[in-house]
Formats: sequence, C-alpha cells, structure tokens
Amino acid sequence: MKYIIEARIEVDGIVDRNDIIGAIFGQTEGLFSSELDLRELQKAGRIGRIEIYTSTHGDRIVGKITVPSALDKYATALVAAMVESVDRVGPYQARTKIEKIEDVRAEKKKKILERARAILYEWEKSKVPGDDQLLKELEEAVLKAKVIEYGPEKLPAGPEVESSEELIIVEGRADVINLLRHGLKNVVAVEGVKIPKTIQSLANKKKKVIAFLDGDRGGDMILNELLRMEIKIDQVARAPHGREVEELTGKEIFEALQKAVPIQEILKTLKIKPKVEELEVPSQVKEYVKEVDGKLLSILLNEDLVELARVPVSELAQKLEELKNDIKYIVFDGIITQRLVDILSEAPREVYMIGVRVGDVVNPSPKIHMLISSKI
Repeated sequence: MKYIIEARIEVDGIVDRNDIIGAIFGQTEGLFSSELDLRELQKAGRIGRIEIYTSTHGDRIVGKITVPSALDKYATALVAAMVESVDRVGPYQARTKIEKIEDVRAEKKKKILERARAILYEWEKSKVPGDDQLLKELEEAVLKAKVIEYGPEKLPAGPEVESSEELIIVEGRADVINLLRHGLKNVVAVEGVKIPKTIQSLANKKKKVIAFLDGDRGGDMILNELLRMEIKIDQVARAPHGREVEELTGKEIFEALQKAVPIQEILKTLKIKPKVEELEVPSQVKEYVKEVDGKLLSILLNEDLVELARVPVSELAQKLEELKNDIKYIVFDGIITQRLVDILSEAPREVYMIGVRVGDVVNPSPKIHMLISSKI
C-alpha cells in the first residue's frame, strides 16, 4: 500500500463498527463509475481492509477510520473525499473529517535513514578509542567515585545533596554523573518511574526544588508521577526535545536550568485538578459542617477540637495568618483557594480544610487535606 487515509467520525447515537462500514460502502456506492466503487476497489486489492476503532462518549460514538490505498495520489484523494461525504449512520446524523493521508513510502524511507544513522553511530563507537576518548573514560571513572548513595534506597546523588538549600531531581545515575561533571553537586536520581519516598522527605527540606528531566516520553512519565505523589517541585527544566540529560553539554545544561518553568505554569498547561480527599473526620467536625452551611461562616478548631475562632468567610485568610500554628480543622461555607492553601502550607502540622468546593489550586501542599462538605 502507498497511502493510509485516516478520518474521524462522530455519530449522534450508539452504533457499532459494522454500521459505520456499511454506511461508508452504502453512501458511496454508485457515485462514480464501477472503477471507483469501493467494493470493487477492495476486491481488486486497490484499497485494503477498512478498519474502524470506536469509543462511546455519553450517547454518541466517536471513531477513527483507516483506509489503506494502493491507488495513485489523485485517486486516493478522491477516495478520501468519498469517505468524508458520509453524513449518516443508520438513523443517526454523522460528521466525518479526514485528519491526514500518510505516505507509507515516505515513512519507510524516514525509518531507513534513521536506522542508517544508528548503524553508523554504532560503527563509529566500535572503533579503537583515541587519546580524547581515553581521557573521557578516566574522567568518568573519577566522577563515578564522587557519586554517593542516599537514603535507604541507595539513590545515586551528588555529595551536596543533603547540605545544599536547593535540590535538582533527575532520572538516573548517568544524569547525576553528567551534572557532577559540570559542577552541580546538589543532585539526586529517582532511578525509574516509581518515585522513592526518600525523594519526598528530602524535597520537603529544601527551599527550592528543580525537576530536570529528559525531553522524551520517559521524562513526561516521571513528571506525571512526581505531580501525582505531590512531591515538592518549584520548577521543571527539560532537556531539548528527544535528548537526554546525561548527554547534554555544560552549556546545554545551564541553558535548560535557566529556562526552567514554574510548576504553577506546568499544572495549568496539564490542566491537573487538585486532589479532593474523602477522609473520615470526627463527628463533632461533621456537626460544624452542618452549622456553617449557607451562612458564609468559618469555624477554626485545634487538635483537641476546641473552637479557636468564628469569622465570616471574607475574613478567613486574615484569621488563618494569625492562628495557622494552632489550627487543625477549618470548616467553612466557601471555596478552598490557592491563597488559603499557601497560608496553611507554613503550618507545623497537617491541616484539614472542609469547604463547599475546591477552586483553582495549582500548587497543593502534602500537609493540606482538602475535603468537600457535601461528601463528609
């Protein structure tokens, strides 16, 4: 096959793939001569098997259509337009849109060239090393000796990982060695997608934490896991697209760190919603939840459930600043916001906030438990 036609179809009802295939053949039949009839083209091997992949979204179906074509580009474009003309499946209205036509031969050429580059690279590596390579290997051996093992998981780290006020989190041992090569000693590796607990406790001690990750899918996965575990991260730096931290030059490393993006921007881009917990609270707290309902009132309690203050929701932020060292529970008829979370993140203990809903909290704190009053 020379080309693959890819289309998206939306159907305003529940149908199966056979219904969609039937609609494609039925609605295009007789539009042109028999030479361009889809059934005849398929019998002659000029187009391949039409594949449909569907998913249900409420009371409608969204699907992907793929049609392999051995026709020339003009006839393939005509077949694509025929597929796009499908506007009904069974009794339901439908909308079909061509997303792309992939040139299979061009993709094959691209893969061959990529493989040729890889073969050449391996070939070059297999040559007898010169003086420069021998010096680099010697430097590598010295740097490996500087790598320490940190925490019970024996994570690869730089010698200043504990003493420095700032922390750089990377993926693996090779990343640690490369950063050591360029003078960065406050670095620790997570050693895989499963984030060790040591990372969380270490990050909480630091004034500033930067996640410095590869510019590939692996880096994305580690970032998502760091966010899922609510590890303290202030900024995210990435290697250039398709590159790894372990292979960067000194200039590229410092450029990437200078371009590090604040975590708030990352969270907004990913549209990650704050974690709302469903935890059991004391029965006395539940009574306070009922009491504040509909009154725009806030009630602040300490660890012993002694009432510290009652203030209108409009004055809650100011009162939290005054009492944050003593508060354990905040029950209020309002929205949990980033401002309130930021104030309480400085509290010496875990705090439970119980509000009507959670607002735009893009930088949650592991010490703050956010609960919804309707689910208490």
